[in-house]
Amino acid sequence: MSQLAYLIPLFPLIGFLINGLGRNKLSKSLISIIGCGTILASFIVSLLIFFEVKQPGFRAVTVHLFDFIRVPAFNIPFDFQIDQLSSLFLLIITGVGFLIHVYSSAYMKEEAPQHYGRYFAYLNLFVFSMLLLVLGANYVIMFIGWEGVGLCSYLLIGYWFKNNEYNYAARKAFVMNRIGDLGFLLAVFWILQKLGTSTYSEVFANAANFSTAEVTGITMLLFVGAMGKSAQIPLYTWLPDAMAGPTPVSALIHAATMVTAGIYMIVRSNVLYSMAPGTLGFITIIGLVTALLAATIAIKQNDIKKVLAYSTVSQLGYMFLGLGVGAYTGAVFHVMTHAFFKALLFLGAGSVIHAVHNQQDIRYMGGLKKHMPITHITFLLACLAISGIPPFSGFFSKDEILAAAYAHNPVLWIVGVITAALTAFYMFRLYAMTFLGTFRGTHDQEHHLHESPSAMTIPLIVLAVLSVIGGFVGIPEVFAPNAHALANFLSPVIVAPAESHHLSHATEYMLMGVSVGLAAIAIFYAWTRFSKRPEIADATGAGKMLANKWYIDELYDAAIARPLVAFGGFLNRFVEKSGIDAVVNGVGKGVQYTSNKIRLLQSGQVGNYILMMVLSMVLMILLIFYGHNLTPILNKVFK
Repeated sequence: MSQLAYLIPLFPLIGFLINGLGRNKLSKSLISIIGCGTILASFIVSLLIFFEVKQPGFRAVTVHLFDFIRVPAFNIPFDFQIDQLSSLFLLIITGVGFLIHVYSSAYMKEEAPQHYGRYFAYLNLFVFSMLLLVLGANYVIMFIGWEGVGLCSYLLIGYWFKNNEYNYAARKAFVMNRIGDLGFLLAVFWILQKLGTSTYSEVFANAANFSTAEVTGITMLLFVGAMGKSAQIPLYTWLPDAMAGPTPVSALIHAATMVTAGIYMIVRSNVLYSMAPGTLGFITIIGLVTALLAATIAIKQNDIKKVLAYSTVSQLGYMFLGLGVGAYTGAVFHVMTHAFFKALLFLGAGSVIHAVHNQQDIRYMGGLKKHMPITHITFLLACLAISGIPPFSGFFSKDEILAAAYAHNPVLWIVGVITAALTAFYMFRLYAMTFLGTFRGTHDQEHHLHESPSAMTIPLIVLAVLSVIGGFVGIPEVFAPNAHALANFLSPVIVAPAESHHLSHATEYMLMGVSVGLAAIAIFYAWTRFSKRPEIADATGAGKMLANKWYIDELYDAAIARPLVAFGGFLNRFVEKSGIDAVVNGVGKGVQYTSNKIRLLQSGQVGNYILMMVLSMVLMILLIFYGHNLTPILNKVFK
């Protein structure tokens, strides 16, 4: 079955071509059937391959399609690799992606048919690119998919291209991702120059050929790529602005696909990263600071999607914290659970926005619990999951990362627990201001409040079930020995860190108790505080700084954007126009002036031509017979 892996990305590619080329002729119902059906077909094939991979004794399979680049120095095949890690990500991408496609069929129904087709074509192309990224058997194929999701994010974020603010957000995402992609590309070049191959199996088998400096440099450059794609400091500001796209796009980008690409790449390269403790330490710091910074910003945001966006940045920081301390399985585990509850949160937010006629400010919501029972209960379950409350999925994955952080350094655990408490606080602030209390919108909005159609609520229910039970694939050893099914499944792909610390059961129970206790206190305070006295007025004092996102965008604008624009203006004025243009234009003017003068020799008078011929003949005779001694003759003539 694994030999049919090429069908998994092929189906979305076909959907992209049909919907993209036929968007002006196909009906919206047919467009949605094609868009959703192709992803469902990919999910079915992914599921069959997963069951094959799950069999005992399975070894990684490489599916060769053709040679992508063949030169004397190296050969880069267009190969797919089927193993435990890729098969798991295939399920996440196609499974959650299918639910988002179904949801989109109802959410985007007001669009004109040609734009509806364009939207589904972009979605299909996005999924195709992400599947290419995780299926590739070498870094070059991964990079093709890597660039593909970057392009598709630009297209989807700027889907409503008549709005210039949305276009700016799309450009911002594209440019910031290109900065990170440069690091990724340099790392691939380095690997090719050193080993003459980019195939994973060959690179990891020959990793001992890298010196400490080389492996550190390569892993740092790869991490720069991950910082851009997975929105880590300092390349994170594009992700909150990506809320300009339709809400299902936010769910697709921020839950199961694009932002997790950096996590996948590092876990795939875990052999190299385990050889570079310096890089792991840097990843730990970046991940922890990102998680804390984004969490502080989220507590004062009033846009329902912006809260979830900064929550995504914070949760990605958690995943990188896990990677930095060597908990590769824990990071993948959190990718999986996060895909469930964050997709649910975004789709739930979309259901709310749909009900209140595109209002996104939670200060003008409230009391939606009685009007939207399915959206309410599913959103509540997702909030409990992301807050790390047992037995929901987020508890198990977050606990695994925090336990690994404590074993590495208790200070990391302290900051991580504080961030977890902030997560519980801002999520239940969001929940209380949206669903509890009384409605604070207009009478017209209140009159039209209703539950979303089944095409939107069914994906919510499925994701809610996964958010509740999804964590049981990673039961910690303190509860049941050898019950961590995910760790056992991924063990052939992930190399255990050289230094692994095991905590006593008493310590693990203490860590869980403190984390859950602080989260419960934060939930209780947010629930009681914001259901009765929601924050309506604009923030002041320190809260204003958080509401304005620590003024990071303004800092970037003042320190980077404006100086670059000014420098560009200087180059344009003095180097381009007064320098390069002046030289080019001067050459043109010189040629034109010379030709204008020389053309006067062509007077049309035959007598002048005969005189020029006689003078030329005399000159030639002098040169032939007296050329070697012409100077004395000239001196006598002009003496």
